[in-house]
Amino acid sequence: MAYVVNPPALSMAERERRWGRVRKFMRERGVEALLVAGFRSREMYESYLSDDYNEGCVVFPLEGEPVVLTWAPLRVMRARWSAERGHALWIPDYRVAASGTAAAQVFTEKKLAAARIGVVGLASQAPTEVYGAIPANFWLQFTAALPKAAFEEVSEAFSHLMLTKSAEELAQIRYAAQAAEAACKVLAEITREGTGEETVFAEATRTMLGFGVGIRYPAIVMNSGPHTLSWGPPRWTTRGEAPRVLQRGDLMQSELMPMCGNQEVQVQMTVALDPIDATNQSCERVARDSYDAGIRALRPGITFADLLAAMEEPLKVAGCWGYTPLVHSIAPHFLAGRTTVNMENVKLGVAHVGAPAAPVRKAVLEPGMVFAFEPNACLGEHRVNIGGTVLVTEIGCEELNLIPTRVTHN
Repeated sequence: MAYVVNPPALSMAERERRWGRVRKFMRERGVEALLVAGFRSREMYESYLSDDYNEGCVVFPLEGEPVVLTWAPLRVMRARWSAERGHALWIPDYRVAASGTAAAQVFTEKKLAAARIGVVGLASQAPTEVYGAIPANFWLQFTAALPKAAFEEVSEAFSHLMLTKSAEELAQIRYAAQAAEAACKVLAEITREGTGEETVFAEATRTMLGFGVGIRYPAIVMNSGPHTLSWGPPRWTTRGEAPRVLQRGDLMQSELMPMCGNQEVQVQMTVALDPIDATNQSCERVARDSYDAGIRALRPGITFADLLAAMEEPLKVAGCWGYTPLVHSIAPHFLAGRTTVNMENVKLGVAHVGAPAAPVRKAVLEPGMVFAFEPNACLGEHRVNIGGTVLVTEIGCEELNLIPTRVTHN
């Protein structure tokens, strides 16, 4: 093993930094408490306050001690076992709340039954979380039990708060990026004609988990073939469908999402089993040109829209379009650089009920923000996707990944 399994931990000083930022935010918004969702949210917002994820929520008052609420005693015992082994809990008060009504009792206990309460997760819109992160039954029970409270949805504002990383958070980002790079190295070595998709998936997962980190849902996004717009978790992970066996002319494309703590990175690893056709070669050149344009543009003080515009230019010139965001924020994933360049003639044949929701969010970039560069260039049903983790520095940017920023040719 060429690496040391030593995921960076967060200190109590980091807790105080975060809690101070959150309470300043609460005073500015005029809220007396927060309900911060964990539940089954992709972004695990509760971990920002608790340095833990318990599939429940955190009650965070402006004054007084916060409470972690989870769904079963086993989650409480799990936290206690960690504490017994020397890993201090950020929030000592863990409780089981089997309903929204029970959660409301904590607000009543803390004399917040008639308070202005900020809510994180009700209308959050991360990928796989477009309907929000708070279960409807919990929310109906919770609000019915607090008829005098006023609620303000603050998911987007809270997400902005999480974007700028401390030195401790960046140590976790770097460690996760190291896990991603190691997995890409393995994929570059094993992706060959005759290899099954399941082998690619298993080896990438094994390598990342070997760093003692987690993997963000859905673990790995991947697909293979000479040209396809299929994208998402492999079909065979959720139905009885045989994994595809790789052939000459294929692109094996995957998105890896390791996370240390709740600090996630994303890389887009593409392996070409040469010879690939001329259209794929063109898409490859444009995707790399888009990546380079983003690296040249990224620095503090520009807007997220400026960054997207720079990365769009090579697609515009080449007549390509983008299927997925060219760039997005990570930890949390809510600034999404979706491009509409050259989309006017793209017909996917996908039926929509109502208008597609694609919120445009604004941000001025600051040192300590982290982005997933994932330029993808499409021509017809051909698509090439590359990219890695990029950190905004005081004077520009720093690339944390190398292998996945170019197509690997085997």
